[in-house]
Amino acid sequence: MRAHFDKLLKQSEGSEQLPLIYPLLLSLFSGAIFSFALAPYHYWWLAILSPALLYACLRKRSAKQAFGIGWAYGIGLWFVGAFWLYTSIHEYGDTSSFLSVVMILIMALVMGLFTAVQTFIYRRFFPETPLTFAPLWVLFEWAKTWVFTGFPWLFAGYAFTERLLDGYAPLFGVFGVSFVVIILACALVEILNRRVFWAIPSLLLLLGAWGASQLTFVEQKEGTKPLSVSLIQGNIPQDLKWLTEYQVKTLLIYANLTKTEWGRDLIVWPESSIPMFQADIPDFLDAMKAQAEKSGSSWVTGIPYWDLKESQAEGTPKYYNSIMASGDEASGLYKKQRLVPFGEYIPLSGALSWVLPALQNDPSMSGFSRGANDQQPLNIKNQHLGSAICYEVAYPNLTRRNASQSDFLVTVSNDAWFTGTAGPQQHLQMVQMRAKENGRWFIRATNTGVTAFIDHNGHIVKRAPMDQEAVLRGELPAMQGETLYTKLSDWPVLILSTLLLLLGWRFRPRKVDVSFKSRR
Repeated sequence: MRAHFDKLLKQSEGSEQLPLIYPLLLSLFSGAIFSFALAPYHYWWLAILSPALLYACLRKRSAKQAFGIGWAYGIGLWFVGAFWLYTSIHEYGDTSSFLSVVMILIMALVMGLFTAVQTFIYRRFFPETPLTFAPLWVLFEWAKTWVFTGFPWLFAGYAFTERLLDGYAPLFGVFGVSFVVIILACALVEILNRRVFWAIPSLLLLLGAWGASQLTFVEQKEGTKPLSVSLIQGNIPQDLKWLTEYQVKTLLIYANLTKTEWGRDLIVWPESSIPMFQADIPDFLDAMKAQAEKSGSSWVTGIPYWDLKESQAEGTPKYYNSIMASGDEASGLYKKQRLVPFGEYIPLSGALSWVLPALQNDPSMSGFSRGANDQQPLNIKNQHLGSAICYEVAYPNLTRRNASQSDFLVTVSNDAWFTGTAGPQQHLQMVQMRAKENGRWFIRATNTGVTAFIDHNGHIVKRAPMDQEAVLRGELPAMQGETLYTKLSDWPVLILSTLLLLLGWRFRPRKVDVSFKSRR
């Protein structure tokens, strides 16, 4: 690989260019290795090497060639990085192994277009420099949080959640960390290409990360003591979870695990741990509330919520994936805002209603509604608990909004769909980044794992073993103060990236998109 890397670098010095097949294959490979920089592997240096190889592969390439090179990188990135989807498609979707792989490949082909368009724009409109490559990278990561509802996964910044560059997270969020990562990656290529002056900004960025890690934005809230918290992990098999005949057993499992925890300040059950609507089990909910009040405990649980008032007003059923708080000094209901396409709702359901009538307004068949943006946090012991359900926590700005009015945060999830894969570990790593960005403790209650306590610096304080019944006990302190990221969101990084691209476009060579052959 070293020989091929040196050949790629020599392209900028006027030597013979490699055939296109070489950068295509190298880009495919470099995209495929990226996810090993993330949890559970943590080979963080791959988050620098991977984009560095892509940057080198794009040297002197035309925009059309850059599109293919970027697409190859994106395909490798998503096919390997999101292969954890195989378990849910094959094991729980009752799809053959071959068709499951094909479906993941199709997903990789589609998501890979993000990188393809990114590299096309880079070579078509901008000069070859880290100061245009990195801003484009960050803007396209940001686009993944909202284009087609978003799939915000596999960001470069997550590789440094607990190391080296994480000091930038409370200042500029995960996109700020990604920006620095890509600058360092490109600078490595430039330095190897004898442009040693790039060592100076690289050193400054590393020193800046150390300096940022010394800053303190938040502190424990005055006049409060940490809550005693118990997180309940029921370990309900995904293929049994929603079966009618297993629903009562599910409730008994969680109730039995909780028996020893009454008297703790807060007890948390995971996402949809109650697999029935609140309207269908009022007696059970009343009994749990009474037990919680009697023991002085607040109780928070994930539950499908049927809003009867809204349903009556709008003339159609309104179902929500929700978190409900009850018991002693506890109240509130949070309705999930970011839904999983085809998992919790059908995109363009009105247009597709004649094609898929059985999937409309049915929570077991993707009929959930979207919760409002301006929801209040849960009230727990006169303190505010911000909420996120499942992969909502992958959306930085959504979590930031919830954290801005909260003393601590909770996320509930059911990652049983992806048991035995890297998916749950990557998901946990995102929670760590959200805690670091906002300076708030996070408690994470899940069905099968990873259930954990995460402090305001993004460090895992405690975690339960995966794929078994467990009760995880810990302390949860309320925090006060705001990080710079909580105050300003992603705007500083997005504005900086836009300005750098405008400068790059303004001072670009007269003709950027030229092939190596036409330059000779």
